[in-house]
Amino acid sequence: MTYSQAYLDTLIAEVSDLESGFKVYHDLMAWKVRRILLVSTPYDAWILEEDGRLSERIINEYRGLNLSHPPQLVWVSSAEEALQKLESKRFDMIITMPRVADMDAWSFAKKVKGKRPHIPVILISHSATQNMLAPIVADDEKAIDRVYVWTGNTDLLVAIVKSEEDRRNVGRDTTLAGVRVLLLVENSPFHLSSLLPILYKEVVNQTRNVLEGKLNEEHRLLVMRARPKILVAETYEEATALFEAYKPNILGVLSDVEFPLQSKLDPHAGVSLLQTIQQQHFDIPLLLMSVDSRNARAAESLSVAFMNKTSPRVQEEIHSFFVHSLAFGDFVFRLPDGRKVARASDLVALEKALDIVPAESLRFHAERNDFSRWLFTRTESVLASRLRDLHVDEFDDIEALRQFLIILIHTHRRSRQQGIIVDFASDDFDLMIDFFKIGQGSLGGKARGLAFLLSLLKENRKVFRQFSGIRLDVPQTLVLTTEVFDTFIATNRLGYLAEADLSDREIASRFARGIFPKSVRNELRSFLSQMRYPLAVRSSSLLEDAQFQAYAGLYRTYMLPNEHPILEKRLEHLIHAIKLVYASTYFQDPKAFSQRIGRRVEEEKMAVIIQRLVGEQYGGFYYPAISGVAQSYNYYPFARMTPEDGIATIALGLGRAVVEGERTLRFCPKYPQILPQRSSAVAIYKNAQRYFYALQMGQDYHALDITESENLVRREISDAADEPAVQYLSSTYIAAENRIRDTIMAQGYRVITFANVLKYKQFPLPDILVETLAIGQKGMGAPVEMEFSVDLKLVRKGEPEFAFLQMRPMTARADLGPVEISEADRQRARCYSNHALGNFVNQEIRDIVFVKPETFDVSKTVQIAAEISRINHRLVQEQRPYLLIGPGRWGTSDRWLGIPVRWADISGVGVMVEAVYGDFRVESSQGSHFFHNITTQGIGYIHISDPKKELLRWEWLRSLPVVQESAHVALVRLDRPLTIKVDGRSHECVVLEG
Repeated sequence: MTYSQAYLDTLIAEVSDLESGFKVYHDLMAWKVRRILLVSTPYDAWILEEDGRLSERIINEYRGLNLSHPPQLVWVSSAEEALQKLESKRFDMIITMPRVADMDAWSFAKKVKGKRPHIPVILISHSATQNMLAPIVADDEKAIDRVYVWTGNTDLLVAIVKSEEDRRNVGRDTTLAGVRVLLLVENSPFHLSSLLPILYKEVVNQTRNVLEGKLNEEHRLLVMRARPKILVAETYEEATALFEAYKPNILGVLSDVEFPLQSKLDPHAGVSLLQTIQQQHFDIPLLLMSVDSRNARAAESLSVAFMNKTSPRVQEEIHSFFVHSLAFGDFVFRLPDGRKVARASDLVALEKALDIVPAESLRFHAERNDFSRWLFTRTESVLASRLRDLHVDEFDDIEALRQFLIILIHTHRRSRQQGIIVDFASDDFDLMIDFFKIGQGSLGGKARGLAFLLSLLKENRKVFRQFSGIRLDVPQTLVLTTEVFDTFIATNRLGYLAEADLSDREIASRFARGIFPKSVRNELRSFLSQMRYPLAVRSSSLLEDAQFQAYAGLYRTYMLPNEHPILEKRLEHLIHAIKLVYASTYFQDPKAFSQRIGRRVEEEKMAVIIQRLVGEQYGGFYYPAISGVAQSYNYYPFARMTPEDGIATIALGLGRAVVEGERTLRFCPKYPQILPQRSSAVAIYKNAQRYFYALQMGQDYHALDITESENLVRREISDAADEPAVQYLSSTYIAAENRIRDTIMAQGYRVITFANVLKYKQFPLPDILVETLAIGQKGMGAPVEMEFSVDLKLVRKGEPEFAFLQMRPMTARADLGPVEISEADRQRARCYSNHALGNFVNQEIRDIVFVKPETFDVSKTVQIAAEISRINHRLVQEQRPYLLIGPGRWGTSDRWLGIPVRWADISGVGVMVEAVYGDFRVESSQGSHFFHNITTQGIGYIHISDPKKELLRWEWLRSLPVVQESAHVALVRLDRPLTIKVDGRSHECVVLEG
């Protein structure tokens, strides 16, 4: 019978699903020896302590072997005192010496077992010739669990502890994680005391050496818990019982020649044992041990390894057995005649080698189960178990096996690395890893959100399997932690800029002149040598994307073509962008924002995200087909939607159009075809996106400045009409027929409608958003906002990509207290809206700043922003919060959609209103960075969209005394504070006088 492709595909999927990250390792080694009771005479204790350093040596030995939680050692000098201690305290192990003043070791052990039958009692003797080394049996139970001989090697104490922990944990750990087992058969206390420390040290060192080099330190320590366990048997019956119990998990067997069989020493017991094991499992490595070199012939007849236990090279021979027989070394590809053809030190190298080794070498190793054995030593139990159960002859041919192995290992590697933050190593890094970091500081808020997203993707792989054929991921990311920022600031003595009253441009200039850390420069050079795609260099400050004090959109992001043929040029471009992101920490907007929330600027630290820019190149431009922001809570639901159905805002091209409040398309992922802003063909044409952002490609690099836009081009849709992304997302407006046709073949005006996505579902964007928003909200425990990009692979054929760029919590909305708005309030309201955000009653505002309707000119919005900024500066100095009223969107970067103020321009605002000015009507700011900061800071937000149902009494506003006035803006003041009520549950708001 031949394996079907469906069956092999199922195995590959199982490897991806069953590999549950590193969570399983947390549950391993659950039982630990935490407290040991040492019972001995003062003289014996002095010998063990060697001037009181025994405990220190145990701790040091644990650290040296990368083992955690060294046990506490409690010493008593008499058996009676020990028994009293047992009554009052918990101990996990008792170690006793032969000579105890008031009781012999055997009697003491019996008393202990009478009180605490499950506590292991270990006897350590000074001499191998003492008659007390013979096993003592009373009432068919061993009072002393194991006997060892002390030769001054403190490694023995660690081995004794680990041996007992292995014995207690082996059943659970083999079931949970398929942990491997080494079986040691040895009945001589002297040789056991010599071999066991060597074996444990070798197991730990070899496991540490073969751990996937791409893991971070936390995961390396976790995976160490899955090291092979060592089980000791002293008789033939014990050995066969252990072998049968853990047969699927046996990694290898090391056996003495002579030990008890049916209660009598049998000089051939070891040979019989290994013969029996060979008959059942041909592929288990075996080692025969003896003090008599003549037994080497018996080992040769069995074709197993042999070791003389009295040899001065015991440690070296055990090391050789681990590397060559147990497969802890490199995987060496050989031909059947023994010739070497390739070598692999890790899974990356193995995957590459599998693609090139001769078919006869592949068959040779597959038939011997060499692949599974090698993987078992690397704690890759899921992968190894699947391979061990397969048979070469069940594949169509060797090439089918080859492709299966490559795909299986590739899938496993990607699954294993997903969600892990790996320390970047310039000399050896795996291109498959999603998330690197440089430095030991914080990742910053934005990068933390990305790392959390990666973990959610891994945990919910089965949910996302419904989107087969689509790659859902976080673009490959490298983070420079805040430690690099601190080093840069300290080296260049730039800390004073946190308080300096300088322009953004001057601050950027001083940062640009700074010396960048040489070690980080070298690592970035190595990174860029492998990364030839365009890059986004993003901020990730400590407070960015925090739930209550989010600094969203206040810092800088830069896009780099990263295509210059000279590596050093690309490196300089990248470092310059990083410096500018650093400089933005001290720009005016973040300073104003920090002042508002009561934080000192110098407390803020900046990490930097260097990320693959999602998209495709169309001629001289690079951009994604779709960028967007999605929120799991919609403040303004319409039709049959509920707030919990969420909302998404999308645009063609880079996401700047979305996050800065330009003309975009808004839809509910659950109801993607309900689009009130597109109620008619004319409305669709009028509200459609006219411009989009793309990265300018080409070797003519433009030096970046503080505006973020030097490399970005704001293009007209009509100029890109022939580009595949524009064609895919366009429909045609036919004015003569007053209709929209979902084709680009008709004569008319090209209009971006996203019909192929939202109407015809050729790419399941709404469904992906529904799932990801639900998973994100569950993971964060609050409504979430997510930024994303979509690469439809319209030029380079392949799997379309949905890329997560950012996830952050939305404003906390829990525990909304009641805000009562009566009918009387509605009747006497000076301003009324059903589209307000917040939940409060504000009675502190007496000042109103508003854009004058009679002089408003949409072409003058930049000038209007400057006029508002001057009034804001005055009110901040006077510590007077104010109500701000204006047309369109506040904080938009598109001057034709509203007033393009920055945070520094309105830093003192208490409540803000977006109003209708004549025919000038624009959708609310929901989805932009500016909007996010409004909501997280608790600034009241009022949107007036329907003058028939909502109102703003202009005649009242004009009647108030003017304090300051400019061409387009007025500041008026009341004698008594306004009463502003916002009900967060209904989004209703009233502004009352007095």
